Amino acid sequence: MAFVLAVILGWLLIPILKRLKIGQSIREVGPKQHLAKAGTPTMGGLIFLLAGVISALVFMPRDSKGYLVLFAALAYGCIGFADDYLKVVLKQPLGLKARYKLLGELAAAVLFYLALRTLNVEHALTVPFWGKVQLGALYPLLVTVVLVATTNAVNLADGVDGLAGGLSAVTLLGTGLIAWMQGEYGLTYVAMALVGGILGYLIFNLHPAKVIMGDTGSLAIGGAIAAITVLTGTELLLAFPLGLIFVLETLSVIIQVTYFKITGRRVFLMAPIHHHFELKGWSEWKVCFWFWSLQSLGVVVAIALWLAAY
Repeated sequence: MAFVLAVILGWLLIPILKRLKIGQSIREVGPKQHLAKAGTPTMGGLIFLLAGVISALVFMPRDSKGYLVLFAALAYGCIGFADDYLKVVLKQPLGLKARYKLLGELAAAVLFYLALRTLNVEHALTVPFWGKVQLGALYPLLVTVVLVATTNAVNLADGVDGLAGGLSAVTLLGTGLIAWMQGEYGLTYVAMALVGGILGYLIFNLHPAKVIMGDTGSLAIGGAIAAITVLTGTELLLAFPLGLIFVLETLSVIIQVTYFKITGRRVFLMAPIHHHFELKGWSEWKVCFWFWSLQSLGVVVAIALWLAAY
């Protein structure tokens, strides 16, 4: 249902976005071939977000954890929508100021944690092959870091047609399977509904993209991935290997900025790292193929680790 609904929404929304001239602006410092994408409709994340949320609400059994994931997706999606709206509708190039964006992300994380407390979720970090480590007062910090870091990592990966969508679908598939093996069926329904929505969206987003997800989509899907991870106790597996490419994308930016500030030179031709390979001559399809493949391998390893450990 989510897949079909996303396809229908894509057919309906993309012409509307075009008529409203809600088009993506492209930085001139990036790969030159991306300049041709200027004006491509953005805010396409609405397609899979609406499809996934509606399908989950229709089919998901009443499950407070599942509703909490939907809250995280919608809360972070609203922050992304505000950023996109300022950029493409009000023509403010920088969009939502960084400090306000971070403040919104932190506020959503705090609300998510407060909801966790009502569910009596244990304040512990699950370490594979070791067990649970009680974090006590540090647990809210863990939840906040996972939510904010994951949403921004997915956002960084959204720079090549189809890349962030494919990576997110693979990771959600892995988290959904782990949730199913834990008996957390509400989380499984939400994860699979979002996977279906993303696959429907990818019909319009694969190169050459007819629509771009924007921060509306990347922050929403990052929020959903982070929420499922927290609720299944797989935070460490998300860091490695479940979210392998997201971590590499984030590290490439940190390394690039830090090294440049210290030496005045660059490690990569451009960060995030997918742009480095583009400038090396890789096509967008090649970047997607290898990055999706590595993420898929990471998901398989993560599931194997979970089965071996628990």
